Amino acid sequence: MQVMKWSVIALAVAAGTTQMAVASSQSESKGFIEDSSFNIFNRALYMNRDFRNGASHTSPANDAKGERKGYREDFGLGIRLLAESGFTQGTVGVGVDAHSLSSIKIDTGDGRNGNGLFARNGSGEAEDTQTEVGGAIKFRISDTVLKYGNQFVGSPVFSTDDSRILPEVATGTYLVSNEIEGLELSAGRFTAISNQTNTGRDSNTQNDETLKSANIFGASYSFTENFSGAFHASDVEDFWKKKYVNLNYNLPLAEEQALNFDFNYYKSDDDGQKLAGELDNKLWSLAAAYSLGAHKFTLAHQRSSGDTGYSYGIDGNGTIWTANSVQYSDFIGKDERSWQVRYDIDMATYGVPGLSFMTRYITGDNIDVGTGTDAKEHELDIEAKYVIQEGAAKDLSFRIRNATYRANSSYDNDNNDFRLIVEYPLSVL
Repeated sequence: MQVMKWSVIALAVAAGTTQMAVASSQSESKGFIEDSSFNIFNRALYMNRDFRNGASHTSPANDAKGERKGYREDFGLGIRLLAESGFTQGTVGVGVDAHSLSSIKIDTGDGRNGNGLFARNGSGEAEDTQTEVGGAIKFRISDTVLKYGNQFVGSPVFSTDDSRILPEVATGTYLVSNEIEGLELSAGRFTAISNQTNTGRDSNTQNDETLKSANIFGASYSFTENFSGAFHASDVEDFWKKKYVNLNYNLPLAEEQALNFDFNYYKSDDDGQKLAGELDNKLWSLAAAYSLGAHKFTLAHQRSSGDTGYSYGIDGNGTIWTANSVQYSDFIGKDERSWQVRYDIDMATYGVPGLSFMTRYITGDNIDVGTGTDAKEHELDIEAKYVIQEGAAKDLSFRIRNATYRANSSYDNDNNDFRLIVEYPLSVL
């Protein structure tokens, strides 16, 4: 999860630091058809969760089918068709994007579904198939793009999640501008967001409430080649208001050696009708990573303070860009303090390009659960990934993720979370 989030930040920073071309992106447009693309992204996901407390955490599947208490298991395939046109030539370029998102149930078994991979019918059984289609119209002037319609969003204060078979999709207007070298500005207004298991445009809910509107703003700037900063803010009507700050500094030490420091901070307050309950929280994390050739060692600290813990969801289930938001837990309880140690290795240095491993351990304590005794939680993650480098199956990847989570019974249920992910991107056009 965290690798994905940091990758989105890196892409945004890279976009801002790219040297300005003599001509703008729009002046170099080749045309609506000429710059178009069509991609197919396939993801097969097997996932099981074994809640070690058994009956205290039951599956929502149909009791009549023999519910397996405390155990959930799903296996399915997601197919995404992503078509993007180029922009028409001229001062104002016009284009369209379209997508089709389909899921196919391979297996859940009686009484075992419930990991958020599939929609369920009235009997509690996983749907065999589902499909969602959508599109957006886009306009470009110089290096500024305005898009309206259905889209995937990667903002720290409004982020569509992609941790299951299919991603969330937001509906609204989003403006991104890169007119000034090193500076990226963004602003948007979204009025609906779909969840990952339902084809409804406005199917994502929190406390049984749907999104009314979310207004967001962001700015990121590269002060130097190695130092960047970002500020983002959101106003999610009748839920909350958030502010987010990121500072990232990379310090080259020697050949194949570097230190990286990444600081993230959220300030969140409830708003209006407080449809998700009260929210008064400050959340920050600081991660230091030392890279040495194929190896990377990371140490991170995260702290939550205020009258409540951090909350997210109606603004996208990916809206938690902090160091200790990992495979299962986010370590965002009221007054929680957490530490992480992590190790990554890229086996390309040892003659196996495409193969990588990661392991991390996170422990959190001082969680105020209102009982007079603070709660604790900890998680151990182990991950391996291999990407085929050449041939007909180039870019086909296999990824295994395993999380072992334990906590006080007053805070959460113990859980073993295992996932096998196979992805195959195809560029058709």
